[in-house]
Amino acid sequence: MKKSNLALAATVSSLLAIGTLVSSPAMAAGKEKCYGVAAAGQNDCATKSSSCAGTSKVDNQGDAFIAVPKGLCDKLSGGSLKPIEG
Repeated sequence: MKKSNLALAATVSSLLAIGTLVSSPAMAAGKEKCYGVAAAGQNDCATKSSSCAGTSKVDNQGDAFIAVPKGLCDKLSGGSLKPIEG
């Protein structure tokens, strides 16, 4: 991943982590799950390999998501609206 894309993903993750998203499993209106862009430890919910929010092991883990404003995920490098297998 390019440094600029990684920086953008890290910035988005950081901004979302400091209070702009709902910490419950229910998605807030105007938000969507964006897989593959969360920084390690910044995911919003459990994954196949981590038990709860904030426990993803690596940056850009394919099954870890963060809640982002609708339409933003498609603009993030590596972002997917579905879990990324592998």
